[in-house]
Amino acid sequence: MTSLVIAEHDNTSIKAATLNTIAAAAQCGGDVHVLVAGFNAGAAAAAAAQIAGVAKVIHADEAGLEHGLAENVAAQVLAIAGHYSHLVFAATASGKNMAPRVAAKLDVGQVSDITKVISPDTFERPIYAGNAVATVQALDATKVLTVRTTGFDPVAATGGNAAVESMAAVAASASVNYLGSEIAKNDRPELTSAKIIVSGGRALGSSEKFTEVITPLADKLGAAMGASRAAVDAGYAPNDWQVGQTGKIVAPQLYVACGISGAIQHLAGMKDSKVIVAINKDAEAPIFSVADYGVVADLFVAVPELVAAL
Repeated sequence: MTSLVIAEHDNTSIKAATLNTIAAAAQCGGDVHVLVAGFNAGAAAAAAAQIAGVAKVIHADEAGLEHGLAENVAAQVLAIAGHYSHLVFAATASGKNMAPRVAAKLDVGQVSDITKVISPDTFERPIYAGNAVATVQALDATKVLTVRTTGFDPVAATGGNAAVESMAAVAASASVNYLGSEIAKNDRPELTSAKIIVSGGRALGSSEKFTEVITPLADKLGAAMGASRAAVDAGYAPNDWQVGQTGKIVAPQLYVACGISGAIQHLAGMKDSKVIVAINKDAEAPIFSVADYGVVADLFVAVPELVAAL
């Protein structure tokens, strides 16, 4: 029994989500192999070989794999899928794009967003916006899994000494071409990997107030900035800051929610945070049901006072 983890990388380094995915794959039993499919990605393959618990790194290098196009990477996975009992992807935008293609081509079911491995064929995953947990048994010979990374502690990025094996790259698909990317520049930590997140809600009232109130606190804490769906829909914050079931799933060491009532879809995206601090003037706000520390106060007074005290 051997699992294959499909690494997420930038052709130079391995992304943090891969470390959580490897942790989940290790719990499935047997060895863990990692596929690094990219272009001029030798540095990423070498980094993958240093990850604790990895038995082997498979490196496919071809121009068509440079940008991680799902059609091309999925074909690369399918070329070696027959050697593995589990094909494991992170439940990120990239993983969610690739895994269904692989499952469909193999004609097997996919188990999505797993948060716990009970046995090699049985897994837990949240349903109903995290209000219930389903136990799912996969009966197919090959299990295709996506991993909710917040459910697994990452393995160490160093300490391993896996062999790197090169494989021939599958020909790039003629039906898809990479045209370009628009990358948002941000000096703050990336939302899904940040240790501290400060989020704002619709109660802030405007994008100007969002910046005026939330930014100083985030600066003091060295935190990433997040927002509720209501704040994003109102134009107070950009889309890539959205935390929740329809945004990003996060589990930082500290999550500070300012003026967020705590709708079900938002709670589903942050309730696994280690420590949750909620600031809201409504004492009945649902956010207090998951908060470790709750402050019933006007955020326009409480947040500046908190910043001054730090």
